[in-house]
Parts: sequence; structure tokens; C-alpha cells
Amino acid sequence: MAILNIFSKRQQHLRGEVPDVYTYDELPDGLRTQIVHIMLDTLGGRGNDHTNEPWKAYEAIVQALCREYGVFELPPTKNYGSRNYVEELINFILNEPDLERTLDAIELSFRVIDSSTRSYPYLLRQDASERADEAIGELNGRFKEHVVGFEFSNGQMIRIDSEYAHTEIVKPVLALLSDKQFDGVQQEFLSAHAHYRSGKTKECLNDCLKAFESMMKVICDKHGWVYNQGAGAKNLIQVCLDNNLIPTFWQQHFTSLRSTLESGIPTGRNKLSGHGQGANPSEVPRYVAAYMLHLTASAIVLLGDAEASFK
Repeated sequence: MAILNIFSKRQQHLRGEVPDVYTYDELPDGLRTQIVHIMLDTLGGRGNDHTNEPWKAYEAIVQALCREYGVFELPPTKNYGSRNYVEELINFILNEPDLERTLDAIELSFRVIDSSTRSYPYLLRQDASERADEAIGELNGRFKEHVVGFEFSNGQMIRIDSEYAHTEIVKPVLALLSDKQFDGVQQEFLSAHAHYRSGKTKECLNDCLKAFESMMKVICDKHGWVYNQGAGAKNLIQVCLDNNLIPTFWQQHFTSLRSTLESGIPTGRNKLSGHGQGANPSEVPRYVAAYMLHLTASAIVLLGDAEASFK
């Protein structure tokens, strides 16, 4: 369903009551309710037929969450008589105080929407795939409307730090890595993003480096360029440059290209998270992790675009 620019919203904007900076520490009640509306429209669930596809979808989501959390029922536990997975999941999303657990439930729900509901048999809809796209689009639109800095993309909830950085840096790399040949790189980059979202900044830097190195290994393997299996980023960069992945003109014109690729991602990881930290545990500030995440995305896109045009 389209997001309407109703009178009250326009007045809030005119009065300057809508914040410009994303928040990350809570989901407003109104947003939670809107998300439930989207889920009910797309997953279904209204009715008492416990054998239909919607009921099975809700059951799978609830059981997966219960297993991960080590519980038998999602709180708030209520006596439903016979167990009602639809109500259990909805009440969890509406009432769970832990933001990350709420995002877990939203992520799993929309992962099902993005996969299971796209086929005609699910709810006997000819436009099933279009409805799934609309549901994901509305979910992301509602997050943006409430200025809450998360988005569902590539099967995961990811954190958005700025609209520009997300649109110009993160989205292009996710689009590039959707190609099956980059499955391993995609997994590592999304893991870096998940660690960043959770505040695990050291783990974020480690997975940034893994994704960067894996991207170069994929390209080297595709073209039969020889490298040592234990090669790190520095050696892999050298192999790519020796094989003219980056045209000579670019290497000469952008004199800092090699140092950016060579020192940016690996050095950030090595100095801040890759080695022993001694007696005093080192901290990686979130803004540093954000920079390294965006630098990794830019480097991967650069390598992917260079490889796509390589002759």
C-alpha cells in the first residue's frame, strides 16, 4: 500500500517537528503497528485455518525465534488456549522492549515475505511478487518516515547512518554482490554490516577485510591469476595491479589509488582489531567502523566495475 502524505504529516513538517537525523535506539509504537499491518496484508494470517500457508509461515518464524532465544514461547506469554502463532508474533513485535530482538522478528518475517509469498499458491494472488516488493518498499518507507535508521535489504535489516552514504555507497555494493559469483563476498560484507549495527566494531573491521580480500580472490580465480592461498590484501592488490585490472592510465593519474587500497582497509583492521590488544583493551569508535565499512564498499565496487570492463 502506498504511503500517504496526509494533512497531519504535512503540518508536522511545516512546524519542523520531524527530526533530520536518524535514531537507532527505539521503534515508535506507531511504526511497530504499521509494520504489523504490512505483515498481515502480505503474509496473511486472518482466520483460524491452521493448515494453510500463512499459519505455517507464522509458525516457522515463531519457532525459529524461540529456538534462538532458548524459550518455548515469545513474550509476552499469554494463554491463547490452543497456540496462536499469528498473535504470538504480532504481540512480540508490538511489545518487545529489546530493539535488536524486535528487529530479529521483523527481519525473519520480511525474509519470508521476500521468498515464500512471491509464488502464486501462497495466497492465490496473480500479483504475488509485486505485492512482496510493495511490502518491502513500504517497510523501508515507514522506517524512513519515522526517521529510524534501519532498512531491509538483501534479506537483512541493515543500519543506515546517512541517506547519502547508504544510497551512494552501500546500495551499489549490495547490488553488485547479488551476483551469485560473489556469494562469499556478500556473506562477509553483510556480516560486517550486521556487526556494525550491533556495535561490534572490531568484528566489523575483521569482516571488512575478509570481504575485500575475498573480492580480489574471486577476480583472480576467474581470470586464472596465480596467488598464494595465504595471500593477504597487500599481495592480492599487487596481483590485480600486475595484471592490469586497474588500467595503467588510472594508476598514473590517481597516484594515491594504490595507497588507498593497500593501506586503507588492511591497516584500519590491523591496527585496531587484528592483533593482540595488550593489557588495555582497545576500542574501535563507531565512526571509524562506519568509515571502514564505506571504504570497503567503495573498494569492492571499484574492483567489480574494473573487472566487468576488463579486456
